[in-house]
Amino acid sequence: MTSEGSSATSYEAGLQGASDRVAEFAEPKRGLLKHLQHWLHQTPSAVPMIVLAISIVVFAFASENFFRATTLSTILQQIAIVGILGCAQAIVVLTKGIDLSVGAIAVFCSVIMGQFTFRYGLPAEMAVIVGLLAGTAMGFVNGWLVAKMKLPPFIVTLGTWQILLAANFIFSANETIRSQEVRDQAPILQFWGQAIEPGGVKVLYAVFLMIALVAVMAYVLRSTAWGRHVYAVGDDPEAAELAGVQTGRTLIQVYALAGLFCAIAGWVMIGRFGSVSPTASTGQLGNIQSITAVVIGGISLFGGRGSIVGMFFGALIVGVFEMGLRLVGTDPQWTFFLIGVLIIFAVAIDQWIRKETA
Repeated sequence: MTSEGSSATSYEAGLQGASDRVAEFAEPKRGLLKHLQHWLHQTPSAVPMIVLAISIVVFAFASENFFRATTLSTILQQIAIVGILGCAQAIVVLTKGIDLSVGAIAVFCSVIMGQFTFRYGLPAEMAVIVGLLAGTAMGFVNGWLVAKMKLPPFIVTLGTWQILLAANFIFSANETIRSQEVRDQAPILQFWGQAIEPGGVKVLYAVFLMIALVAVMAYVLRSTAWGRHVYAVGDDPEAAELAGVQTGRTLIQVYALAGLFCAIAGWVMIGRFGSVSPTASTGQLGNIQSITAVVIGGISLFGGRGSIVGMFFGALIVGVFEMGLRLVGTDPQWTFFLIGVLIIFAVAIDQWIRKETA
């Protein structure tokens, strides 16, 4: 036997009994808590959905009048404006920004619609279009300052909030257009305040508009290239730019779209309250209310994670707490107390969930 043959025989003999399995890389076993953390990371709207369900059950037991169609309809009517402003705030926060001017844009656009109709004699339909375009332009300016001038979103929108509130009072000369005047001369301005009453339950057109906007934006963010770009810019703008995403253009588009949503909210305000007033509380509170809905709704303030549906749940949670505590007869201050607790809880949960990717 040759030396090569003996070497082959000894090699084969050495392989006898050896394992023929290919190397495998097993993932470390996850505990129940890790599985929960992973699931919440994959489903950011789950936490607000669970909180909402628990809140409804608790208040249904606490008050026999809570779980009625009229009560739930009233809650939806009360959150219509906040829900639309929340759509604006949500897409901005997804890019790791924040917009403190949403309330001021909404009020100013409502004033523009009213003043162009009653002071300048423009047809109400055209005044609405002017107001919508004005809101889009205001958002565009915010986006341009953030994307092109590289200014922090917080500072930019804090400044434009003050500017727009002042411009709102200067332009309107502090004049309120009364509800009866609007109803008689420009009913289209109050369009979203009209309602249908199936089974005697009043549901404003504004509620259907809010739900439609949430549904459309949920689809756009989840199923379109533009939506994926928004998430990418918020998650890691440098990596997004290397991947070919035009981050500056995306940011400007996001802020401009947010401005349009705010203008729509301004139109809804006229329908909801009847009058056109430069002193509407939304100018001051709209920012906080929209941020509250976004944060409680599970959208990360660090950008790149969350959903519009979660924001909608967050707005509903606030509405449920306000209505539920009112029906139970507790001090209204408890509403602010519990919502504050929920905000801190939501941010803490977000921080914990983010460790999933760390």
